[in-house]
Amino acid sequence: MIGFDLDRFVRSTLAEDLGETGDITSDAVVPVDAAFSGVMDSRDAITVAGLNIAEAFFRHLDPEVRIERLVEDGARLEPGTELLRLHGRARALLTAERSALNTVQHLSGIATLTRAHVDAIAGTGATLLDTRKTIPGLRVLEKYATRTGGARNHRMGLWDAAMIKDNHVAVAGGVAEAVRRARAAGIADIIVEVDRIDQIAAALDAGATHLLLDNMAPAVLIEAVAAVDGRVPTEASGGVTLATIRAIAETGVTFISVGRLTQSAPAADIGLDFTV
Repeated sequence: MIGFDLDRFVRSTLAEDLGETGDITSDAVVPVDAAFSGVMDSRDAITVAGLNIAEAFFRHLDPEVRIERLVEDGARLEPGTELLRLHGRARALLTAERSALNTVQHLSGIATLTRAHVDAIAGTGATLLDTRKTIPGLRVLEKYATRTGGARNHRMGLWDAAMIKDNHVAVAGGVAEAVRRARAAGIADIIVEVDRIDQIAAALDAGATHLLLDNMAPAVLIEAVAAVDGRVPTEASGGVTLATIRAIAETGVTFISVGRLTQSAPAADIGLDFTV
């Protein structure tokens, strides 16, 4: 994952969990020379993501741990599927367990929800996008999970494209003026949010390279796509659910962006169980 420091993430996550005193439960209860064999499995039907990160937690505390990965990220799994098996020092693996599970549960939850949305629009020609509605500090991981689930990443941050929204328009004094200023600044990719059909011509004439059609009903989206007439990509956004995404995709929009992929995905039910 470009732009992600896995070692730093693992160290800081474990430091948060260990505090100043360490894993007092494992240190007190588990003999120092005890071994642990276990299996990580899914109790849900999931699209799995984050196994390499889970492994990194275990390897950080037990460099000699033996891990057998049984599936790969992106696999669609039935309940009861084993993800990986591991054997190593019990104290280390039990200390790393929660951090490893938290990460793979969260990322698999995102990938699973993403895959459901991708499946819902299959065959329409529309592409699913994620958004910047991510947990601070976890954006690269969460956007990796949406890719794993079949979506395409939208902007990674404020730096890789301009997105002119209603507040920008209000401050700049209009859609055309906001776009003009972005072009004058030398920005190549200029996404403009419009929520009315009568804003489309002004945005395109000023030089928008991508239109975000905000909170438009399918009937209005059809009209908007016709007005754009293929001159730039179109993106439907706002209030999209699994129940509505198919109808939105069938309007002819290029993209559909869904904030709930990262903002509201439930964690997958994945556990780690001791094996004899």
